[in-house]
Amino acid sequence: MQRDSLYTSDIHGEGFVFDDKVTQVFADMIRRSVPGYGQTLQMVELLAHQYAQPESRLYDLGCSLGAATLALARGAAGRHCRIIGLDNSPAMVARCRELLQNEEVEINCRNILQAEFENASVVVLNFVLQFIPQEKRADLLAHIRGALRPGGVVILSEKIAFDDQEENNRQIELHEAFKRANGYSDLEISRKRTALEHVLIPETLSSHHQRFHQAGFTSSHTWFQCFNFASMIAYA
Repeated sequence: MQRDSLYTSDIHGEGFVFDDKVTQVFADMIRRSVPGYGQTLQMVELLAHQYAQPESRLYDLGCSLGAATLALARGAAGRHCRIIGLDNSPAMVARCRELLQNEEVEINCRNILQAEFENASVVVLNFVLQFIPQEKRADLLAHIRGALRPGGVVILSEKIAFDDQEENNRQIELHEAFKRANGYSDLEISRKRTALEHVLIPETLSSHHQRFHQAGFTSSHTWFQCFNFASMIAYA
């Protein structure tokens, strides 16, 4: 695993992009930047085991290097499901295919806003919706909802915001403390924060649950939260 040192310089100061350089260090980056990331992957596998329906499709949207794709495949083992990962970064897709070349999964380079879904029982968006323009998020979830079988689920993990500004600032401070504890310097943290500004747009938990309701899901709940990162599940 190559160590993430991208923001020791200001090369990426113009904005965060899922390019070749990010792809090379992404596994280390997300491990050291997202509290609870490993736990969410474990639960994706467990939830796939619980909700994957035989002969259905399981989608990992914005699959990056395929960690959640692999979790879906393990959770649904023996049920003859099609496991499909989609990502619009050619660099991510190429590396993901290398990493999962011995797994029975399909990895495609495609914009999830333009993709078609069908016969789905489990759909994962693992820290992906936050990079989608806000005005397009509702349509995407409605499109996914229309492709879900009865009893199907969506697993959504996101960085979140808080309505109370004091609490929001407190959670940001805790997240930055987490990154320092994982070896990032204050300069790296500051440069990455600047690069992600206007690229990663977090929303409150209530906004996410309201959108699920508007998209036609019968119910949703937050099953995990660590600082300003959370994971939700919504039921068709």
